[in-house]
Amino acid sequence: MITGIKIQSAEAKHEKDEEVSGLNINISIESVSSKGGETTIAFKYVASYLEGVGELKMGGLITAKEDAKLTREIVERWEKEKRLPDDFAEIVLNAINYACGTNGVLVARAVNLSPPIVPPRIELSPSATGQAGGGKGKHPDLL
Repeated sequence: MITGIKIQSAEAKHEKDEEVSGLNINISIESVSSKGGETTIAFKYVASYLEGVGELKMGGLITAKEDAKLTREIVERWEKEKRLPDDFAEIVLNAINYACGTNGVLVARAVNLSPPIVPPRIELSPSATGQAGGGKGKHPDLL
């Protein structure tokens, strides 16, 4: 279970005044250690705005408490393969993506970059027009 996320560094650069054509997100695990039943994971998060428009970099630590068996598996797998167990990795990567995406909004805004979050596409069905709650289909006026 993730018990904490601490962002230790944030850097944003706006290189060109051009329209952003896309965004690449790269999350890397830098190190894993365990002490007293607590696992600490150092990470880097990089959002690269395509066409060289800009870049957002963040780094930090995640702490987690797991049972002794999983903690041992996490550390051993990291030491041997530089990987986390798949189920645990999914939780960690989603936590990093959420924390850096939400906090990155403020950092990116300071240098006039768009937020590093891809908003979900909202689609309305024709029968939902004018009704609260919307629907799953596509509304012809929104295509």
